[in-house]
Amino acid sequence: MVADGGKIRFDKWLWAVRIYKTRSIAAAACRKGKVIIDNLPVKPSGNVSLDKIINVKKLPVIFTYRIKKLPLKRLSAKLAKECFDDLTPQEEFNKLKIKELPGFGYRKKGEGRPTKKERRIIDKYNDPL
Repeated sequence: MVADGGKIRFDKWLWAVRIYKTRSIAAAACRKGKVIIDNLPVKPSGNVSLDKIINVKKLPVIFTYRIKKLPLKRLSAKLAKECFDDLTPQEEFNKLKIKELPGFGYRKKGEGRPTKKERRIIDKYNDPL
């Protein structure tokens, strides 16, 4: 199940450890520069190596992971957590709570449709890439 000294593509690794839902979304994120190693964007076809620190931009949060294992196929959520260490600081997770603040552009149920400006804010933070 784990590649021993073998090579695995970045997009396949991101998909196998469930950072992205599909491999095509993972490849698109790499092409857009949302996956970074050593301050350089990664190509989807690049090879993953152990103990590298990888940054994944999923706005508004930038997740930081250390690669521990190289799985050959997609793993369950429990097993996927064993393939990387989550080094994301707590300040990044606090950015997710901004959406819950009043007046951020989200309406309560039954208050009508969002305005065009509010819709842009919602779309910006709900973008899968």
